[in-house]
Amino acid sequence: MATNQIRREAAKRKLENQQKRRAERARRRQRTALITSASVVVVVVVAVVLLSTVGMPGGGDDPAAPPADAPTPSAAPAALGDCAFTPTPDEPAAKPAPVPTVTTASTSGTAAVSLETNRGPIPLTLDRATGPCAVESFLSLVNAGYFNDTPCHRLTTGEGLKVLQCGDPTGQGTGGPGYTINDEPPTNLAPAPSGGGTVIYPRGTLAMAKTSAPNSGGSQFFLVYADSTLPPDYTVFGTVGPDGLATLDAIAQGGSDDANGPGDGAPRTPVTIQTATAA
Repeated sequence: MATNQIRREAAKRKLENQQKRRAERARRRQRTALITSASVVVVVVVAVVLLSTVGMPGGGDDPAAPPADAPTPSAAPAALGDCAFTPTPDEPAAKPAPVPTVTTASTSGTAAVSLETNRGPIPLTLDRATGPCAVESFLSLVNAGYFNDTPCHRLTTGEGLKVLQCGDPTGQGTGGPGYTINDEPPTNLAPAPSGGGTVIYPRGTLAMAKTSAPNSGGSQFFLVYADSTLPPDYTVFGTVGPDGLATLDAIAQGGSDDANGPGDGAPRTPVTIQTATAA
């Protein structure tokens, strides 16, 4: 074979090898991009689910996440004690309930409420210093009989989130009182060791449920039976007494039906608030 032909064949093989290497590198980059994109999607989905885990609004959407669009920016909180109870005509009350008419609420003092359930008593102490508008709304609903004969529809037992959720007469996690309440974000909770802007809602906390949207709380609330890690977005408006914690512990031991995922669903031991009364 002539020398020039040998050189041409060698150059051709070299070019072919270079093209193969470039194609393989391109394929690797494409695979990496696909894997990275998939990882980002998983992280976003997990974050959205976590944000809506306790996010049952006044007329909410538990446990499904809100639409996966850009996060709703947080609204600037009103001054503590300035209340806004906003009717929701598109989401009527799941059970007859008056819309509170007060525009300001006291920020001092406490009120006692007793939840009598089929699993035992859950005494509550409402604290106006941390959630005055939530206390005003809760007492209004109690006095209207709104919580009587209603289920506690959700129990979470997973790592970092251990709560019993109640306050929806439909038992589906979608019902509310026909109005929403302004947020009263907690300012005195300890940062969670995991960081990420989360805080610890300690055992015995009584807090309002909501979606990730600002000012979306209503009638649903959650009772924390073990320290739980959440963003500082959920109004804390009281505490659970020792007898109530004993009742919650017994309910938690029964576990959830995992309908919403592992450790998240309806209590396996059905829980009904038979009566709610204010002292």
